[in-house]
Amino acid sequence: MFKLIYYVPESHLESTKQAIFAAGAGGIGNYEQCAWQVKGIGQFKPVKGADPCLGQLDQLEQLEEWRVETIVPEAQAKQVVQALQTSHPYEEPAFEFIQMVDVQY
Repeated sequence: MFKLIYYVPESHLESTKQAIFAAGAGGIGNYEQCAWQVKGIGQFKPVKGADPCLGQLDQLEQLEEWRVETIVPEAQAKQVVQALQTSHPYEEPAFEFIQMVDVQY
């Protein structure tokens, strides 16, 4: 099991969540579409060769983005990443997977 964390502008928050949920993310026990999200400030500076959907080359951009966390079964990880990349507006979406440890209690 993995935890997926990604960052997205508000304009694509719901569409990216729906895409990753459809690809198999967000299930916990008898619950679907589970996620945690919080708004913060992200920054980036597009450089030569970039084709940014926001901002301009060689200028630092700061904007409100959502951090979204959800659970992804290992078998669905590849499909979830593809869904995220397809639905995300950024040329290079920032995301990470953290491997979860199954602790029996």
